[in-house]
Amino acid sequence: MLAEDPVNHIDGSSEDPISLHEAEYATGIIDLLFGLLTDVIKSRQPGIELTLQGDAPIDFKDRKLLLHTLEAQGIWFQLLSIAEQNASVLRRRKIESDRGADQVPGTFAHVIAGAAASGVPANEIQALLNEARVRPVITAHPTEAKRVTVLEIHRRIYVLLKQLELSRWTRRERDKLINDLRNEIDLLWLTGEIRLEKPSVAQEVAWGLHFFNESLFDGVAEMIEELEQTLETYYPGYDFAIPPFFQFGTWIGGDRDGNPFVTNKATHAALMSNRKACLQHYQGELVKLVANISIARHSIVAPEKFQVALDQMLEDSHEGKKIATRNPGEVFRQFTVCMQKKLDATITATSNELNTDKSSYGQSYEFSRDLRTMERGMQDANCGALARSIIRPLRHKVEAFGFRTASLDLRENSTTTNETLIEIWREINAQSYSDPPALNSPKWKQWLLHELAKPLEELPEFTTLSERSESTLGMLQLARSSMHKFDRDAIGGCILSMTHSASDLLGVYLLAKYAGLFSDAEGIESCRIMVIPLLETINDLRNGPAIMQELLSVPVVRRTIKVLSGYQEVMVGYSDSNKDGGFLCSNWEVSKAQTKLHHAGEKAGIPISFFHGRGGSVSRGGAPTGRSIAAQPANTIQGRMRVTEQGEVVSSKYANRGIAEHQMELLAASVMEHTLKSGREDALKPNPEFDEVLEALSGMSYVAYRRLADAPGLVEYYQTASPVDELVLLNIGSRPARRFGAMTLSDLRAIPWVFAWTQNRLMIPGWYGLGTAIEQFTNVRGDAGETMLLRMFEESRLFRLVIDETEKTLPQVDLEIAAEYAQLVSNEKIRTEIFSMVEKEYRLTQTMLLKLTGETKLCERFPRFQRRLARRLDTINQVGRQQVTLVRQFRESKQAKESQQQGLVPLLLSINCIAAGLGWTG
Repeated sequence: MLAEDPVNHIDGSSEDPISLHEAEYATGIIDLLFGLLTDVIKSRQPGIELTLQGDAPIDFKDRKLLLHTLEAQGIWFQLLSIAEQNASVLRRRKIESDRGADQVPGTFAHVIAGAAASGVPANEIQALLNEARVRPVITAHPTEAKRVTVLEIHRRIYVLLKQLELSRWTRRERDKLINDLRNEIDLLWLTGEIRLEKPSVAQEVAWGLHFFNESLFDGVAEMIEELEQTLETYYPGYDFAIPPFFQFGTWIGGDRDGNPFVTNKATHAALMSNRKACLQHYQGELVKLVANISIARHSIVAPEKFQVALDQMLEDSHEGKKIATRNPGEVFRQFTVCMQKKLDATITATSNELNTDKSSYGQSYEFSRDLRTMERGMQDANCGALARSIIRPLRHKVEAFGFRTASLDLRENSTTTNETLIEIWREINAQSYSDPPALNSPKWKQWLLHELAKPLEELPEFTTLSERSESTLGMLQLARSSMHKFDRDAIGGCILSMTHSASDLLGVYLLAKYAGLFSDAEGIESCRIMVIPLLETINDLRNGPAIMQELLSVPVVRRTIKVLSGYQEVMVGYSDSNKDGGFLCSNWEVSKAQTKLHHAGEKAGIPISFFHGRGGSVSRGGAPTGRSIAAQPANTIQGRMRVTEQGEVVSSKYANRGIAEHQMELLAASVMEHTLKSGREDALKPNPEFDEVLEALSGMSYVAYRRLADAPGLVEYYQTASPVDELVLLNIGSRPARRFGAMTLSDLRAIPWVFAWTQNRLMIPGWYGLGTAIEQFTNVRGDAGETMLLRMFEESRLFRLVIDETEKTLPQVDLEIAAEYAQLVSNEKIRTEIFSMVEKEYRLTQTMLLKLTGETKLCERFPRFQRRLARRLDTINQVGRQQVTLVRQFRESKQAKESQQQGLVPLLLSINCIAAGLGWTG
């Protein structure tokens, strides 16, 4: 499907006046941007002007014109997305202005107003806030084709469009803004979009930090302020304390799973960059604060407690007398300057990798404590409104971002951690001359438990480890030192990909013990980081409850959980489960696993919180934020959710401050709403009847999907009838396309799996198997089955989400382009059988959906989506047809390096162009 609209998560199925106003406004700014792009093309490449305007076909014979045309179409898709974002923001504001914020789903006002009207007491809201833990986690998976330079131009264009909304400009001033817009589009044209080299991990870190600097540092503070005001409105008189429940995580620089470029050196550099980013932001905020906080002593009565704190700050500072002399009588400015000096010393110590001392801040809570001191001092001095305006936002930032910006998760694959443990076992048992026990055997688990329980006299040093195993152990040793040196929350958790057993997880705890990551020197009490299973495949999701029941019975794990948060986190993966079982099956298995894991946690007396591994495309868990959260099983959120934000999703949600603030509010408010309504709302109560139907549908769709996935020749078809091999050459991420270099379907990463089916326009992971499931179900159950599906379409949030997102995917399928791609498969039998299977299932799925929804054509229910797709589809299809030719030519020219290189750039531009048009890559 097209990338999720980051602003409007409401279906928009009816054409109300506000939607029509948005459409009219969008048309106006789209026409403006298209005119400016055309003007740039006239100046830079007049030969493609008619093609851009749709008055001439693409000239595929002239390589130079072809390159410029593809580049122009890609830029147009980028501008189109910016215009639609701008119009969506306008739409949301119009709804709020006309109907009130409490009428806009996904806002704090909507959730809190509903809670107050339902009689939810204030202390229950406070209890929810106390337990809440909402964490978007930014990842650098190879799904983002835009460079930071391009993102910066996009932001300037967005800001100029916002300025043009204002009616105060004179004609001259408006013309100046429009000319500035044209210049930015010209810059976009002159900026190369194709990467000549793969980005380094350091560049990916810089890409991630770009969003914090542009929007997230300020956005979090504004979001918290919005929550404070909303609580005051609907629960007047109650003094809410808002803890730092909303913080960010990141995988960039810590995600080693299959990425050899994420070394310990790269991880250390990422931690340093993350720390410096927030410290430098705070430094800039203090500079502004010093300039603004000119409150004179003669205007107030300086509170005694604050004066004592100030005297101590001046005494501790090397420049205390100088500060007091320079700012006589300005007590709050003096205090701020003292903080400024301490923060400067902290930045210097960070840059030189020195330990902090009394003249600097060791941990972020010390800085936050000083801000609280000044905030209370100003309140006591009858300057409370000023304190809330200029001090509290900075304190909220410090509490949210600490001295780390985002907590860096470490991620590694169970294959790698177990190989390290086997090497350690061999060194420890070198005298026995025996082989280690099998990894899935009771004897192996017994050895792990014995080692975990055995006190350490000193940290072990292993001398026979391979370079790879040394690096794995070194990753955890780095975590130990980083938590002391950078920020106690600098490291989030350790994510174990492909978790197949409790022993896999216990093995990581043992490695952490050997690395000195336990709270006590003997290494028997508790670990300082949580080991988090990532349940990715269908089998692992099904085995997850048993794995966790076994893990949560281990005393050291229970002690660790109690010390860290009281919750065991479990990550559920949408991508690999989709690749295993198809779209419907994946969604049902993830949902079902959460319910069973929740019950397993209850049984063990340890609550489980969930980390959702979502991507940009619907087949990788991408869906409207509010609706996807609302569709989660009852009682599985409880105020706590982590979710990955990947690649182009990060750009669409967080590149601009207004959209970023709304997206964060949407995520937080949706988590709050689900928690407050669990057990209260019928739609969130377990429904065994619906579950039984979903189980049946899931099984039927799984069989249909596996019939395709296991079909003889599928791998050959997939690799030949799509540009999957060429995608490796599109340098959009540092990560290889495969984990360990094998050439099997099971080892292929889910991202290129989705990306390739997108480019050849079959979109297999977003719909395949659903049509067969619905047909078989209704064939077996007859009229009663049809009635049940219609009821579920209205009442089951999960089923409705699956149907809606599938329906939005199908119009993006193009069987004609896919058939042209199929001609690249030389084996006629494979080509015919695979394509006919897909074509038959596509037509069946379309028929079944229309029968279920009662529509005459797909997506009648989604007029806003239809408009967005209609603006793009002709060009996407035109480029897609040419891409087949480009792939064929590129493959045929492999023997001639120069000729192949000539064909590479237009091919990569075509891939970029289609990705920009659809709004996502994988």
